[in-house]
Amino acid sequence: MSASALQALSARAPRSDGVEARQRLLYAALALFAANGYAKTSTREIARAAGVNISAISYYFGDKAGLYAATFGEPMGGNAGDFISLYAAPELPLEEALQIFFTRMIEPLKQGEIVRQCIQLHLREMLEPTSQWAEEMERDIKGPHNAIAGVLCRRLGIARPDDDVHRLTFAITGLAMQLFVSQDLVEAIRPSLLNTPRSVDTWAQRLTGYAVALVEAEALRRQAAARPAAAPARSGRKKT
Repeated sequence: MSASALQALSARAPRSDGVEARQRLLYAALALFAANGYAKTSTREIARAAGVNISAISYYFGDKAGLYAATFGEPMGGNAGDFISLYAAPELPLEEALQIFFTRMIEPLKQGEIVRQCIQLHLREMLEPTSQWAEEMERDIKGPHNAIAGVLCRRLGIARPDDDVHRLTFAITGLAMQLFVSQDLVEAIRPSLLNTPRSVDTWAQRLTGYAVALVEAEALRRQAAARPAAAPARSGRKKT
């Protein structure tokens, strides 16, 4: 976390209501954990940056580990696994399910610097895993992946996802993840693609269309593979 950012957090009045104090702790911890990692960030440093008493961490989050866990989902409006039921409902048409998925997945991009810190935190956790990594893998990676695979199975008319369904699922979920990982590149090359909430909504619409096209291409590939091979043409010449 930069010195200027720390000063900005500390400059705010340390006395606040419970909601604000908790939020200050959450965002101070996010910035510090993202910059320095879990092991190298102390609770005293977080409390100082947030402008609150160190005892507030145990009051609101239990301990340092509880605060660390909260930084993975709360700043982005919830964890990826929290809204699976919204797009995995069996009665939803494919396009509607994917629209909900992409809309919810990329909504955090409207938060600017906060989402950058969240992505930095996730990447750091991948490189320097703590006990939090297993929970993130199960809830926010495997859960959404398997839910989308189920959506695709219903469209393709198969009972269980095979290797190609998993390949397609990685391709579709990767459309959303690429935006987060490449946020700085997108803004450097074409700033208008991410500089307003409306531009993020447009991404959700376009990604839905791209994903539907991928699914329909896979459906056609499967249909073609299921057709019996054409019999080889017979020569018209007779043996003598």
